[in-house]
Order: sequence, then C-alpha cells, then structure tokens
Amino acid sequence: MFSDDLRSVDGLVAAQRSGSRRALARIITHIENGSAFAQPLIVALYPDSGRGHIIGVTGAPGTGKSTLVNAMALAYRQRGFMVGIVAVDPTSPFSGGALLGDRVRMRDLAGDPGIFIRSMATRGSLGGLAQATADAVLVLDAAGFDRILIETVGVGQSEVEIASTAHTTVVVEAPGLGDEVQAIKAGILEIADVFAVNKADREGADRSVTALRMMLSLGVPDKHQVMHHGRMLPITLPPHDPDPSAWMPPIHKTVATQNQGVVELVDAVESHRLYLEQSGTRQVRDRLRAATELRMILRDVLLHRVLDHTPTAALDALVTAVANRQLDPYSAVRQLLGAV
Repeated sequence: MFSDDLRSVDGLVAAQRSGSRRALARIITHIENGSAFAQPLIVALYPDSGRGHIIGVTGAPGTGKSTLVNAMALAYRQRGFMVGIVAVDPTSPFSGGALLGDRVRMRDLAGDPGIFIRSMATRGSLGGLAQATADAVLVLDAAGFDRILIETVGVGQSEVEIASTAHTTVVVEAPGLGDEVQAIKAGILEIADVFAVNKADREGADRSVTALRMMLSLGVPDKHQVMHHGRMLPITLPPHDPDPSAWMPPIHKTVATQNQGVVELVDAVESHRLYLEQSGTRQVRDRLRAATELRMILRDVLLHRVLDHTPTAALDALVTAVANRQLDPYSAVRQLLGAV
C-alpha cells in the first residue's frame, strides 16, 4: 500500500523533490505500468528536467555492457556525480538474469545512496517500451541525477530508438564476435559518439579497433538526421547548424572486469559532453530528441486510440479479410482510422 503522501500525484512529486527514493521508485513504476498517474507525473516533473547528461550504452549481447556500465557508474561516483541507471535488458544483472558475480557487483552499487538502478521490462505492454524508458530517464533527470546511463539489450531498431534518447551514445564492441560487420548492418556508426572495445585482454582486440577505424575513415554519418522506423524526422535545425563531422568518435579499449580503460572511456564521454555544449550541438540533439519523443508518443497514442475504439469483432473481421487476401493491409488500416 502507498503511504498517505504517496497516494496522489502532488504527494509523489513533493516527495521526490524532497529526495525520497521511495517516491522516485513509485513514480517510475507508474510510468512503466502506464497507470492513470503516469502522464500527470510527467507533466508535473517536466520543468525540473533538462540538467542531467544522458549516456546510452548499446552493443551486441556478450560484449559486457552490464559490467562496463557498472564500472562507469563507479568512476562517475568517484568524481562526485549522482548516477542513475536504466537497464533495458531482460538478461542484465539489474533484472537478476546474469551470473552471480555480476549480481554481487550490482548489489555493491545499489548500496550507494548516490546511485539509483532501475530495470525496464515490457510487462506485456503493447509497444511503448522506448517511450517508457525515455520517461523514466526524464524522472531521474528531474530527481537531480547528474549522469544517467541507459543500457540496452542489443543494436536493433528498438535499441537505436532508445539510444536516440541519449546525448552521448557509447557503442560497445568485443573481439571475436564478428561485430564489425554487424555494426555496419545495424547502422551503429550513425548513433555512436564513443566506441568501447571491451574485453580487450582477449585475442583480436587490436583487429576490432583497426576495423572500427577503417569504417570511421569512410566518413562519419550525419548524426543530425535521426532515423525512426526508416523515416527521417522532419524538423527545422537551428541556424549555423554545427558541422556533424567535427566530432570523430574515439575508440577506447577496456577490460571492465578489471576496471582497465574505464577512466579513459569516461573522460571521452565527458569530452563529448563539452563538445556538445561548446559547439551548439547540444541544442540540435535536444531538438532531435524532442522530435523523436513526439513521434513515439503520437504513434503510441494513435495506436491505443484506434484499438480502444475498434470492437474486437470488427478487428477480427479485418484480420481475417487480410489473411484471406480479400483486403490489403493498407486498406484495412484506412478503414480502422476512418472508423475512429
């Protein structure tokens, strides 16, 4: 049961602003579950946000992202920063799916009052995971966390979408996984601001670094164009648009389990933060993030509105018609939108 001061939106907001970790956890739970409190909470907390630096950490499974996030969080704590962690990974130590050693390390983090860890799961929801993650990050930002780390499960479209929430995206590679080719296929060069070749004590680490340098030498993609399900977001960029090629993503070798190279990696992230602020690129990133967020919210709201206003029998009839080739799916969608 909620305590009296956590039963209302105003009570939750006031408690979070006073530093209550319990209120913070409850607010994120409302957001993750899509409760009636979720949107009013975001509306109330939105003015408090915008100060934290958001760092996305993505890469293929097996690259050691969770351990690296753990090491980065410790490095930031040693510098006196408040650190929030959002893990979008059902096999991460945050959700109890990793090896015991990783869980022990995460418990060490969880005991630090300057660190807040939260895992995000779909919980059977219809889409909206990327938006729920973005909203959870906003809440952590509003709560005063200086650095917010988002760990994603891999490098697919949904992870790219979640990574677009970040100011700085760290792409984690590891030797021996064939990730160099996968990086090209997944368009990782388009979202990477910093590369980390983790598990660098393994054979092939230097080859991974060389392969990444070769790909970067072919040209850095324009990060001012954010892809969303294959479509560019139509936004107007500020005048004097910064040169996207001015920042060349650095490549750092790390061994997160031994805390090697982590300080240098964090230094690179901080250098990118300064670059964003001094070059004016932060303003561009914020506009792109806002455009992506608006598109995600619009997509989810329209989807749920259509489904809420369509009788199950009518939807089943359309599904049957499409399956039997009596109706094409585009015409079916037009019928659904027309009914709404």
